[in-house]
Amino acid sequence: MNEAFLHYVWKYRLLNNSMVTTKGEPIIVEFPGELNANAGPDFFNAKIKIADINWVGNVEIHKLASDWNLHKHNLDKNYNNVVLHVVYENDECDVLLENGKPIPTLEIKSLIPDGVYQRYEELLHPSFTDSIPCMGHLSDLSEIYISTYLERMAVERLERKSMVVKEMLIETKSSWEECCYRIFARYFGGKVNALPFELLAKSIPLQLYSKIRTSPFQVEALMFGQAGLLENDFVDEYPQKLKNEYTYLRKAYSLEPIEGYLWKFFRIRPYSFPTLRISQFAILIARSKSLFSKLLELSNCDDILSYLDVTASDYWDNHYHFDKESRKVKKTTGRSFSLSLIINAWIPLLFEYGEQYGSEKYKDVALQLLEQIESENNNVIKLWAKGGITPNNALQSQALLEVYNEYCKHKRCLNCSIGYKILNAGK
Repeated sequence: MNEAFLHYVWKYRLLNNSMVTTKGEPIIVEFPGELNANAGPDFFNAKIKIADINWVGNVEIHKLASDWNLHKHNLDKNYNNVVLHVVYENDECDVLLENGKPIPTLEIKSLIPDGVYQRYEELLHPSFTDSIPCMGHLSDLSEIYISTYLERMAVERLERKSMVVKEMLIETKSSWEECCYRIFARYFGGKVNALPFELLAKSIPLQLYSKIRTSPFQVEALMFGQAGLLENDFVDEYPQKLKNEYTYLRKAYSLEPIEGYLWKFFRIRPYSFPTLRISQFAILIARSKSLFSKLLELSNCDDILSYLDVTASDYWDNHYHFDKESRKVKKTTGRSFSLSLIINAWIPLLFEYGEQYGSEKYKDVALQLLEQIESENNNVIKLWAKGGITPNNALQSQALLEVYNEYCKHKRCLNCSIGYKILNAGK
């Protein structure tokens, strides 16, 4: 038995209704209070009727009544507004406030419905090795409940991911175009090269592209140069031309490149090498006078995919590195990568745009785009499938990723609606 569980049963009123103090006074809980995550009493502003008196104050919860004195609350003025002491077991200890007044005590050992604690233990200490604690109970939940829950979690995931957008808007002085440019750069880098790609974007003022956008070659030279990848003496003619062009641009616009060593090639699939992604990003920016404004016009996933479908410049048809020839094949962004950009870069940006301007339209479009995209298929989604939950689209798969990463991995079952449903099964 731990206090986290006791907080849970108190917060969600899982106790049987016949509550009386240790002195036999009837208790009616009108409002259990607001859970306090900081120092001080466990619940603030509870509304409780004890005997014939209505109380508004705080509630403190312990495993034993004697914990009150053990934690020295009897010497702390911050606990003088406690109106009820809730304990799992009353070990016959006098409980007094710092001002000397006695506090009514409620023992809940016999008030917790049968099976609730057992189910709680099963969630926190499952007998199987899977990383989803409630795996054995998922089949007990209705499809309607799961569907509704996943919709809420998809929104929660977007709200969390849009925090990155908020931070970037501060950095860019509320420029949505600059913010869009940087976020897309970050996700063009994938997990491994997200940082150098973002640094690359920051190193090139967005307005600079307006001077050279008509020449994709100049944009590519600018990006490769600022990426610190044109420092070598090249054999091939194309990187030589890129280097010469960048030398001019660097001097003309007083630019400083980032360090080339930041880019990682090790353990990355060749199609995701930063050389290819930089070229593809350069082509996208070269043809996008206003990337954010253009994407804002598109509400259909296929239209956005078409717009994000770019091919690296011709040199990369038979190269993955400068001066190293390979088998010839066009290096396109591809559907899978473009979908990843839509899910991780564009949709959170669009959702936050709707949030900041109070427009449900754009928030709805963000969610609708997720519904238009097929479900992701990774190890986490396969794990959920073992429990009988198979997502129908990216909205549901994103929701399942959120549940797993933010709740399951950290055993936060008491904060999860599925955990609440399971614990309430016998009530």
